[in-house]
Amino acid sequence: MDEKPLHPLAAAREALGLNRVQFAERIQAAAKRRGLRSGVTNTRVRKWEVDSVEPDDLSQEYIAEALEVDAPGPASAPWPHWLPGAGGRDRPHGGVVELGSTTTVPALREALQATMDRSRRVVVSAISSTALLGLAGAWAHAEPHPPASKGGQIAPLAPGDDLLTSLEQATNLFTSQPTEARQHTAHVLTALLTSVSDLLEEGHHRGEARRRLHVLAAKLSQELGWHRFDTYRHEEAARYWIGGLHSAHALGDSDLGAGILSDLAYQASWRNRPEIAAHILRRALTRTRHPAAQSLLQLRLARALAVRGERGATLRALAAADHLLGAPCADPVPDWCKWMSTADLAVDSGQALLDLGDTRRAHQLIREGQAALPAARIKTYGVFQIYQARSYLELGEPEQAAAAATEALDLALRIGAPRCVQLVRELTPRFGHFPTAEGVPELLARTAA
Repeated sequence: MDEKPLHPLAAAREALGLNRVQFAERIQAAAKRRGLRSGVTNTRVRKWEVDSVEPDDLSQEYIAEALEVDAPGPASAPWPHWLPGAGGRDRPHGGVVELGSTTTVPALREALQATMDRSRRVVVSAISSTALLGLAGAWAHAEPHPPASKGGQIAPLAPGDDLLTSLEQATNLFTSQPTEARQHTAHVLTALLTSVSDLLEEGHHRGEARRRLHVLAAKLSQELGWHRFDTYRHEEAARYWIGGLHSAHALGDSDLGAGILSDLAYQASWRNRPEIAAHILRRALTRTRHPAAQSLLQLRLARALAVRGERGATLRALAAADHLLGAPCADPVPDWCKWMSTADLAVDSGQALLDLGDTRRAHQLIREGQAALPAARIKTYGVFQIYQARSYLELGEPEQAAAAATEALDLALRIGAPRCVQLVRELTPRFGHFPTAEGVPELLARTAA
């Protein structure tokens, strides 16, 4: 007898790592936020999943909120077909292209189409947390492709590859621009990725040449994802990173794939979804090999766990990140995490400790890390300044906090980093407790503009 397929609600719930009791609690919380009360229990959730009982319209609204997707409207598919992952065999993860041997081009096309839609003022559809968790789980359990050449580096140039060589040179040029210039390069990078996607789709390049195209696709997708993330175009950022994940999968580069998943996790943390970030990072760590890559993922995991108040797990992740950074390895450090340094370890460890309430130790680490940061990483310096401002506020030193936040704001405006501007603005309510402190009135006036 064939096994009964998993109900779409059960699949979506399990992708979030929730049992029925926890899911019912989320539904109750959704009702409470509206000033209402829901009597949904794990027994009711079981009836929806096992007995095919259809929830009423209000319960479906709560279910959508619990799954972090848009609530069903008049134009939506009926229950349960509007649920993430219920909409078709080619999109089992709620609108995310499933990993496979020939899925890179469709995933890249979706990212490029999202950019085109945005330029036409068309709303870009969001990717649910359920979809991201499903993709991360699929990647963690996918049959790996034979690995590409060691380190995923671009191979020596071959005769007759003039166009491919030109694309490599242009990609290296425009992904290595100074921070101040990157705000002006997004259109060029998009055009380069379009050309790479076209060549992959044509299928004329085989063997080493095709591998080089996948390396370019992954590099461009990751760069464009960060550009979109920095400019608050989160749906586009996620789609670019997913496109890059498909290329990493095609390359058989598990470290690169884990790194791109960790970018998606970082975005989840930024959007106040630390539980999603932690789930993605734990899946990514199952296939991460290089110590430097493992260190970065452990550090990002610590940040997510600290927000959740999981002190013991946070400290274990920080200890692992410290131990792994600089650990000997015969293979070169992957390109995507070469920037990781003791300065990053110190500052992000300080941020995690700040979330745990260890203010003085956190402040010391942030100061040490900021002092060790290379001058070329100017945007990171601005972010670190904001962290420094937060730690000064925790210590009750508003003048120093205002000075650090003002410097960060000036830098962010100069280099075109709206994400850093927003970080400063998010601190301003706390400056309201010190309205007459030196520098505070001026900072509040500027961030209110």
